[in-house]
Amino acid sequence: MDDKTWDKVHQPCPLCNSSDAVGVNTDGSAKCFSCGEFMPDYDKACKGESMTTTTTTKLPDIVDEGSFNALSDRRISQATAKKYGVKVALDLQGNVVKHFYPYYNGYELSATKCRNVRNKDFFVSGTYNDTGLFGQQLFKGGKYVTITEGECDAMAAYELLGSKWAVVSIKRGAQGAVKDVKESLEFFDEFENVIIAFDNDKAGKEASIKVARLFKPSKAKILNLPNGWKDPNDMLRSNKHKEFVEAWWAAKVYTPSGVINISEQRDKFHNREKKHSVPFPYQGLNDKLYGLRQGELLTLTGGTGLGKSSVTRELEHWLIKETNDNVGIIALEEDWRRTIDGILSIEANARLYIDQVRERFSKEELDKFFDVLYDGDNKNRVWVHSHFGTNDIDDIFTKLRFMIIGCDCKWVVVDHLHMLVSAVHEGDERRAIDTIMTRLRSLVEETGAGIILVSHLRRVDGNKGHENGIEVSLSHLRGSNSIGQLSDCVIALERNQQSDDPDEARTTKMRILKSRYTGDVGLACRVIYDGETGRLSEVDNSDFEDNDNLDEKF
Repeated sequence: MDDKTWDKVHQPCPLCNSSDAVGVNTDGSAKCFSCGEFMPDYDKACKGESMTTTTTTKLPDIVDEGSFNALSDRRISQATAKKYGVKVALDLQGNVVKHFYPYYNGYELSATKCRNVRNKDFFVSGTYNDTGLFGQQLFKGGKYVTITEGECDAMAAYELLGSKWAVVSIKRGAQGAVKDVKESLEFFDEFENVIIAFDNDKAGKEASIKVARLFKPSKAKILNLPNGWKDPNDMLRSNKHKEFVEAWWAAKVYTPSGVINISEQRDKFHNREKKHSVPFPYQGLNDKLYGLRQGELLTLTGGTGLGKSSVTRELEHWLIKETNDNVGIIALEEDWRRTIDGILSIEANARLYIDQVRERFSKEELDKFFDVLYDGDNKNRVWVHSHFGTNDIDDIFTKLRFMIIGCDCKWVVVDHLHMLVSAVHEGDERRAIDTIMTRLRSLVEETGAGIILVSHLRRVDGNKGHENGIEVSLSHLRGSNSIGQLSDCVIALERNQQSDDPDEARTTKMRILKSRYTGDVGLACRVIYDGETGRLSEVDNSDFEDNDNLDEKF
C-alpha cells in the first residue's frame, strides 16, 4: 500500500497498543504495521465497536532487500550491524536511506521493521506476534543484559560496551515496554543482572520504573545517562564511550519509592543538615526537648481554663523576639485585635487587653511595643488570621498554606484543633480529627514549617477532673489517637484550680507526653501566673512539694 494514499499515519493501534504503527486510509480503513492487523473501520475499532480484522503474515520481498553495511548515519559499524542482522539500503550516492531490523521467533525470521532514514517513518513486514526482542536470538544467558528503547540504541550500547555484554531492544517503544519485556521474561531469567537503558526523557524514565518492577528485587538496575544525552546512540555519535561505560557501571538497583539501601547513606548520615532549634522560654522544657524545631508538629493540650492561651501567647512572643523568622497565628476563637493585644501585653509586661491598663500608657509607648515586635527592621514578620468564626475547613487550610508559603512563616500557631473539627461538618469527631491531623502532618512534611497546635482534653471519669490538677496522659486527648500519633511532641498542662493554696492554684505543671526527637517524657517544669502582669514565669521547683518525684534538677 502506497503511504501517499494514507489519510493519517503514526496512529495508535487499539489491538496491540502500539503508539504509532497504524496508517489510516482515506476510506477509514487502517493497517497496523506492528501487529499486521487490517481494520475495515479504524474509528469503530478504536471504540471497540467493530473488531473484524484480517492478518497479513506473508513476508514481502523487502525482507531480502539491502545489504550489510555500516549504519553511517548512526555511526554504527558494519560488524555490529552484521552481528544484529541489520541491513541498509543505499541511494545512488551511497547514502543510507533505509534500515531493516530483523525480528525472530526463536531462530525463524518473523518480521522486519523498515525505517526510512529521512523522515523516520517505519512499517513492519510480518508480525511481532511471538517474536523476541530485537537481538534476543543472539544471546543465551550471562552476567549482564542491557535493554534499550530502540534498535539503533541497542547496537550503539553494544559498541559502547566493547561488544562484551548482551544488549537487546524492546519492540514497540516506551509505551509498549512492559508488554514487550513480559513476553521475554524467560529470556531474562538466564541473566544475573538487567540494566535498563531507556531514553533520558519522561516517557523513558517512567517506562524504566515499570519494567524494573517486573524483576525480582536487586536484579534490575536503571541506567541514568549523563545530563544532556538522550540515548546510547546519541552518546556513540559523540564518541562518549568512557562516559557511557561509567554511567553503565554506576546504574542503581531499582528500589520502590520509600525504600532505601542504608549502606548507601553513609555520606548523608555524616553530612546531613543540622536541625536548628529555638530554645523554649522555660529551661525545664529545654532540658527534655532541646528546644523548638521547624518541620515538627507540636501539640499543646490541657483542660478548660488551665492556661493554654497564656502559654501559647508566651511562645508566640518568644518566637517573634528570639528569632528573625516570620510567625503566623490562626486563632479561631478570638478576633485578631485580641490576638495582638495578648502578644503586646507580654512585651509591655502588662495586661493591655484591659482598657484601664492600656490607658496608663501613652501612644508613643504603645507604638514602641508595636515596633519592637513587628516593624523594627521595616519588615512585616507577623501574620494573623482575621476572620473570627470562619467555618470552612478548606478556606482555613488555604490561609494556613498561604502563611507558610506566601508569607514565608517558619512558625504557625493554630488555636485550636476542635474549632477546625467543627468546620469539617462530618458529624464524626474522631474521623474529622483524623482528617485534620493528616493534613497538618502532610503540610509540615511538605513545607518544613513548625506548627504549634492547641488541643483540648476529654472529660475524665472519677471524682477528680482536670480542674483538680490530675495527671494527664495521651489517652486523655479528646477525639482521636491520631493527635498523639501524628504529633512530634505533646505537652500537657496540669493545674489544680480548686486548691486552697493560692500559689498552687496559680501554678501550672508542664508534662511531656511524647517527644519523638528525644524520647524524654514526664514532668518538665512549673510556671506561675502573675495576675498583675499576665505573665507566666518558671519557678524554682524546690519551692514546691511535689509527688511526681522530679529529677534532681528540680
